[in-house]
Amino acid sequence: MKLRSVAVSAILLGVSAWSLPADVVDSSDDAAGPSKAIISKYLQATTQQPAQHPMEVDINASVPKLQQHGTLRALRNISKVGKITYRVLGFQGDNTVKKEVIARYLQAEQQSQSDAALMLTPANYKFKLKGERQLENNETVYLFQVAPRKKRVGLFKGELWIDSQAYLPVFEKGRLVKNPSIFFRKVDFERAFAIENGVSVPAHMTSTIDTRIVGKVELDINYTSVSESGGADEIGGEADMVSVASPTL
Repeated sequence: MKLRSVAVSAILLGVSAWSLPADVVDSSDDAAGPSKAIISKYLQATTQQPAQHPMEVDINASVPKLQQHGTLRALRNISKVGKITYRVLGFQGDNTVKKEVIARYLQAEQQSQSDAALMLTPANYKFKLKGERQLENNETVYLFQVAPRKKRVGLFKGELWIDSQAYLPVFEKGRLVKNPSIFFRKVDFERAFAIENGVSVPAHMTSTIDTRIVGKVELDINYTSVSESGGADEIGGEADMVSVASPTL
């Protein structure tokens, strides 16, 4: 059974971009005092990040009901003008998963980063400070509950953790508030970030889509920073090389 394309192109739509425009915090929210100051610093920090180094990406995708899965390793580059490219290093698994899940995931990244209406800013979300939390590494984060101002496809309800020193995101999780297809029951995700040399970079992401036809579609991604692009060859075709435009990070 071939997966419906809409079922996987929405995986990233509920996840905020890593480069955010500066917005004015809405004073009607729970944004007075410390909360307002934290969000203001968060917005400032995310707009002043330098360009990211290339990252090696391991994408594991599966459709358990169909007993299909695939693993793609690629090099993710961001140019000075914000153009994202993926250079394939290798793939193992079912071609259906490669074309209908992984390739569409990479294409969906363009939508999540270029659509200002989906970004995690006070213009699109209400922020409520729930308190502070100390992580296992003894670092402290601010835990915010976030809820979209409108029930729009691509927005989510969940949590945002902000580092108390760098004011950069370290963790996000949630569920899409509006399913992009009648074939969906729910779409959940979790994404962890690492702060490297003052830059918030993706570290790990999982997403689960509960569909009405093929059951669950699962995605697990690991990111590793590298110093240079290496010697992988570009491979033509939608599933092998994906190039998308995005705002400068």
